[in-house]
This record gives sequence, structure tokens and C-alpha cells, in this order.
Amino acid sequence: MSQMNRRTGAEVRLEGIGKRYGDVQAVKPLDLTIESGTLVTLLGPSGCGKTTLLRMIAGLEQSTEGRLFIGGRDVTLLPAGARNVSMVFQSYALFPHMSVLENVAYGLVSSGMRRRDAHAKAEVVLETVGLKGFGGRLPSEMSGGQQQRVAVARALVLEPDVLLFDEPLSNLDARLRRSMREEIRALQQRLGLTVVYVTHDQSEALAVSDRIVVMQNAGIAQVGSPEELYTRPNSIFVATFMGEANQARGVIEAVADDVARVRIGGLDLELPARGLGPGPVDVVIRPEAMRLAAEGEPAIPATVVRAIYMGSHAECRFETAVGEIFVIAPRNTARLGPGDKVALSLDKDGVVLVPG
Repeated sequence: MSQMNRRTGAEVRLEGIGKRYGDVQAVKPLDLTIESGTLVTLLGPSGCGKTTLLRMIAGLEQSTEGRLFIGGRDVTLLPAGARNVSMVFQSYALFPHMSVLENVAYGLVSSGMRRRDAHAKAEVVLETVGLKGFGGRLPSEMSGGQQQRVAVARALVLEPDVLLFDEPLSNLDARLRRSMREEIRALQQRLGLTVVYVTHDQSEALAVSDRIVVMQNAGIAQVGSPEELYTRPNSIFVATFMGEANQARGVIEAVADDVARVRIGGLDLELPARGLGPGPVDVVIRPEAMRLAAEGEPAIPATVVRAIYMGSHAECRFETAVGEIFVIAPRNTARLGPGDKVALSLDKDGVVLVPG
């Protein structure tokens, strides 16, 4: 454990913040509050505005409308250097000719701190990110994951009110991405940092976030906890962006006490009505919510399109009365062949009505 003091980051508040490039609206005016000491992820497809929004918080882009507050201070017109935020870039942007210690201490030295004091502080932060004793190495002598930690240390040493990450794990392989996201999350929680994190990877967002801001077409589609967005999406876009999702149509036959009786592919289910009334409705079915039905169990007839063995499980596609359905099933299901007839049952915990 390092000697860094635990500190709580600052609240970030956006009021009507927007960005326009000529006739192009890169970010539509939006309101968003990021509570102090939380990790909030901006998630969305390429071109949705998430990186532009992050750069406006950093001061690397100037908003064309609205106001931005960090720790209650209006920083809308302040340059990046006056906002007390630090950013970890996708490329890491380390100086190749400097040692790891010099890279981490660079911001402190350039701001006027004595080199000896800056190096001492950098050593403490390197220990915090698990790189004690690596200060004398060059970046080229470090693995990708170690370079990523150096970039985090260089940002942390400045003791920012807010730490910003722009797709920090995209250059790493899948296994290293998983371990690094766990380290970033543990560090954020241990130090009480306010973190704004940009990614287009849904699993990454689910793993690290207190709250996720799903962005679409330069605006906010929905904000919520990972569980809220996965289990209660307010649109088909959010549902399909937050992991695998089958989209189907059903019919709400009746509603009582906000419980809807819904008919889907010949099955009747009782589901949270989410404010909807009787009539046709969009339904999202998660792949893990479907399974091969036991004999005599209410089920949807299905024809196997393909079944692929994935080691710990099988990934299957079935043709049904509600369309083609993707199912994550036990690995022995991979023995099924195209054209086989089966019956599928639904677990209502993975089925949700979508208001949008």
C-alpha cells in the first residue's frame, strides 16, 4: 500500500454544455452531474460525441454553449492548465527518451517543483500503481500494461480534482484489458477519485462504472447504473448497446398494478409494465434468458440455425415465431445441428418491455 493520502475528487456539473463545429452539432446541449468520488463512463459508438465531451471537461475543446463546473467552480472559460484535471490518453503519450520516473515527474518539474521533490513524489505514485522499482527503465523496456500504469501515475502525481481516461485499454490484448480495468477500478475506489472514462466497449463499461452515460447522435440516450441500463433500458438502442439482446415484438394483453400480462411467441409472461398499456410492444430478450425447455413446459417452437462450441458454453441461433434468436446455452447444446427442431422456454428475469 502506498503512502498517497486518500482524497475525494471533485463533482463535475455540466449545464447545457454543447459543441458545434460550424453547422455540425458535435455535442447537443446537455445536463449531467458526475458526483465526487465516482467513476462515470461515457459509452457509445464512434462519432456519438463522447470524446468531444471528455475533451470539453479537460479544457482541450472549448464549449460553444452552456457552463461547466468542477468542484463548484465555474471553469467554462478556463484553459486546460487551470482546471486541475489530468488526462490519460489512448496512446499513453510517454516521452521515449525519458525514464519512467522522469515521465511521471515531468508535470511537477515543469510547474516549478524542485526535481528532487518531484522525483520523491513520483516514486510514491509509482508504488501506488504497482511499479515500485521501475523508475529507472525507459518506456520501450515496459510492456503495454506497464506503460498504461506509467500514464496513470503521471496523471495521478498532479493530484487532480478529476481524472479523465480516453479509451485507455484499446491498445491492450483481451486478457490484459480485463486485469487493467480491474486495477483502474480498485485504484479509483481506494483513492476516492472522480473519474470520467470514455469507451465503446460495453463489457469494460459494465465492469468499472458507478454510472454509465450512453450517448447516441451527439446526445444522451440514458444515464444509470450498469444494472439499470442492462435490465431496464429505455430504448432499443440502449438495450442492444448494453450487451447482446434479441429484439422481438409482443402484445400486452392486460395491465394491473404495473404488472403486464404479455404474449410473446405463444407464451404468456407477467413482466413490469414500465408505464405501458395494452397493445403491441417492443420486447428485449437477453441471450441468457432462453434455454431448451423441459418436456411439458410452456415453450416456443424453434429450429436450429447454428450451434457453436465455445468451451464454457455454446452460442446458438434459432429461428422462431418471434424471429431469429441468439442464445447462450450449456456447451452440450453445440451437438445440435442446423435444422434440428427444439423448444425454448423463457426466463422472465431476462425479458424486458421497452417503452421507447
